Amino acid sequence: MISKVLALDIGEQLHLKPDVGIGEFDEYKTIGGFISSVLPNIYTFAGIILFIILIVGGFMFILGSGNDDPKKADTGKQAITASLIGFLIIFASFWIIRIIEIVTGLEIFSPVF
Repeated sequence: MISKVLALDIGEQLHLKPDVGIGEFDEYKTIGGFISSVLPNIYTFAGIILFIILIVGGFMFILGSGNDDPKKADTGKQAITASLIGFLIIFASFWIIRIIEIVTGLEIFSPVF
């Protein structure tokens, strides 16, 4: 039997205000408020998708190399390359937004409504 279970509350991972639901109208009166609420969640979902593509590309590369299928190995290599380029784009955009926050004094990732 399993004595310990690892559990993760997905709701805590999303960057939403705890007392406000996703569809509350008062939160999204401006486009800036909407973007500030959605942007951290977009980074979370992009990271999850990027990780999945990296794992699938790795499996494709390993299986293609093991079965002497250069086409499948090349497809896996392209998926790995695309996911790493995607990671660099996400990483750069995150830090560009952080620099904009520091320079302008705006709170984009942690807005105050």
